[in-house]
Amino acid sequence: MSTLMITARGELYDLAASDAVFGTIGAFVGGLVVVGVLLWAFRLGKRVRDREPAPPRPDEQPKLPESGPVHEIREMREPDEVPHAGDESERLRPENLHNGDKRSDDQDPPRWTPGSSGSFGSGGPGKG
Repeated sequence: MSTLMITARGELYDLAASDAVFGTIGAFVGGLVVVGVLLWAFRLGKRVRDREPAPPRPDEQPKLPESGPVHEIREMREPDEVPHAGDESERLRPENLHNGDKRSDDQDPPRWTPGSSGSFGSGGPGKG
């Protein structure tokens, strides 16, 4: 269905045909804009990547220590108390703190005990 219009000079003008032409031109221009933005983003990414340092060469890769691979050590630790300031106006500084926690004498990890709650509930008695 086309809509016809008579212009001021008395010419017959098909509006539907002009809308289709404008729509086609608009889609083509929109596609060109999208392609242009994608090309710009690609060039920008390439310039950024060119400024990055090159990956390390094989001789620059980390080496295993002479003793072989390092393995995980699991041990129970005891917390180290934070010293209290003598006066409220006195501040604790990093040099006043200790190096962290220490190894526990008891190396048996705590286990779940029957009658205590597992991962569900509010700590009430578990299954009996």
